[in-house]
Amino acid sequence: MKSTVNTHEHGHSILGERGELIFAIAAGVTYAAGMAAEYLFSAPPWAAITLFAATYFLGGFFTIRTAVATVRRGRFEVDFLMLVAALGAAAVGKWAEGSVLLFLFSLGHALEEYAMGRAKRSIEALADLAPSTALVRGDDGAVREVDVENLAVGDVVVVLPNSRLAADGIVIDGTSSVDESSVTGESIPVEKSALTGATVDRAPVSEAHRVFAGTVNGSGAMDVLVTSRAADSMLARVITMVREADTHKSPTQRFIDRFQLFYVPAVLAAVFGVLAFGMIALTEPFADSFYRAMVVLVAASPCALAIATPSAVLSGVARAAQAGVLAKGGGPLETLGRVRSIAFDKTGTLTWGLPRVTDIVAVRPESRAELIATLHAVESYSDHPLATAITRDLAPLLPEGSARRATEVNSVTGRGVTALVDGHPTEVGNLTMFGELEADGVPAPIADIVDDLHARGRTTMIVRHAGAYLGVVGVMDTPRAEAAPVIARLRALGIEDVVLISGDHQRVADAVAADMGLDAAHGGLLPEDKVTMIGRLGGDTAMVGDGVNDAPAMVNSSVGIAMGAGGSAVALETADVALMVDDIGRLPFAVALSRRTARIIRQNLTFALVIVAVLVPATLIGLPIGPAVFIHEGSTLLVVANALRLLRFRRGAEHEGIVHEARPVHAGGRITSTT
Repeated sequence: MKSTVNTHEHGHSILGERGELIFAIAAGVTYAAGMAAEYLFSAPPWAAITLFAATYFLGGFFTIRTAVATVRRGRFEVDFLMLVAALGAAAVGKWAEGSVLLFLFSLGHALEEYAMGRAKRSIEALADLAPSTALVRGDDGAVREVDVENLAVGDVVVVLPNSRLAADGIVIDGTSSVDESSVTGESIPVEKSALTGATVDRAPVSEAHRVFAGTVNGSGAMDVLVTSRAADSMLARVITMVREADTHKSPTQRFIDRFQLFYVPAVLAAVFGVLAFGMIALTEPFADSFYRAMVVLVAASPCALAIATPSAVLSGVARAAQAGVLAKGGGPLETLGRVRSIAFDKTGTLTWGLPRVTDIVAVRPESRAELIATLHAVESYSDHPLATAITRDLAPLLPEGSARRATEVNSVTGRGVTALVDGHPTEVGNLTMFGELEADGVPAPIADIVDDLHARGRTTMIVRHAGAYLGVVGVMDTPRAEAAPVIARLRALGIEDVVLISGDHQRVADAVAADMGLDAAHGGLLPEDKVTMIGRLGGDTAMVGDGVNDAPAMVNSSVGIAMGAGGSAVALETADVALMVDDIGRLPFAVALSRRTARIIRQNLTFALVIVAVLVPATLIGLPIGPAVFIHEGSTLLVVANALRLLRFRRGAEHEGIVHEARPVHAGGRITSTT
């Protein structure tokens, strides 16, 4: 877990996850009431003291539990020192000072604690992707329903149309297209066909026969030979990586933990030293020496130090929320300010995640209308996602009265479609299909068109009607219009390396990277491969994604950033920062705000330490407790005021020159028509 504050170990109260926050707010109410009773209404002293005592209870309840747990382990942390300081203030009659100390400290920790429940939710969201039961075909051919946990390697699972796969395996019967975007990031469903003679130990197995648990089957039924137990599936490994990475402490948290190990015992030793020096060396009465020791303790208690980070974080998080950016705690917001490298997923992040017709390349100008009408007629009989995209995008381009009728439509798995259009044989498919149909291969002009479109990351369909080639149509998951300006703005903000890591084919990744000016593109990556790439980028790296397959890379990066409306629930739960609307144009704002937040945190910490360094010697030479508390609490107010400047952080500069594009529903983008 990335956090700037040490992790509390008190658990949750009967009030649930918000228990500590409710207690902290109640402490603030009783403190304000005590101040009003003492200074506004001239109430009896016992009334104000009673309210301050209530503040002690409410503000110190969870802090006491944490302090006791750490002391039992032989450690003294800031929680313990704050309690001692508050008790010392009460011992010398300064109940108000001790109350505000506990109130501010408990409030900061409560807000951090509330944000730290996301790890459990992210694991639950991942686990929900896989079905809990599977249909298993027995040796006698009968199908029975079993729990996924009871699946064994070698079982044959029946996968019904439009259902989620229950296990990793090899297709041994049936054909279908499978949406693997949840695991591999592949934006276009992958055709699957049976592998003859498949065995559980067969390796390697091509993509055309391999399936993963948690992915979504298309319109065909399949039998799948299970190759991994549920605990060893690709989805289970993703869950494991999220769980393990989410337990790691951030560098800032580790630094604060180490600092506390030295600071807290040193302050306690100094307080006892002052008490002993006064009584022995100065031969003062115990009351006078105790008073001086408590003044030192109040001066050295890290109130401003404790609130320095939470106050900046709260202001930064509030400002980010106003702009539609959710930062889950102080660690991510601070860490994002140090990022120098950003890795982007492709599908749904830099692109829309929806296939669209991008190119219509006719062999001759006069054949363009025939190409559109013929292809539309054939694909209108298919429920394949690519066919849906083609019929959707070509429908507005059909010349009036050019509608054609297709009959005897047959799918050629992994190749294309054959049909009769107006009684003439028609073929629509890829190079492999036509290479099998043509002894001499496709004509050179068609091959050149296909090669050019492939080089630009398109999925292509060659169309031949009545023995004559009409042309080629290209389909692609098109980039967002705002993606390239966003990357340019990130570079202006100091991001040095911007790379693409994707489950798509390498040529598709290269095409997207070239269009957007990225430094590098890495395609064909599974979730664990993305984690490896994040490791190669080194420290201070952010990962931006929207799918389950991005979750391990997100939690293994310095800070994970998820897209909003278009993102999966898992990505949103796992991420440290989430763009709550589907607008990548908000990413530069998030980076700029986080850098300002990190700068203010450094300012606050420096100021708080300087105050302690000046105030402690001053109390030793006679500064009374009144001015000490005033300066001490005044420094806290200055720290908070400095943090509140984040609420006025301007967003406009981070959006200059960024054009936003609405999420496509029908035909989108520009279709290139070439002859």
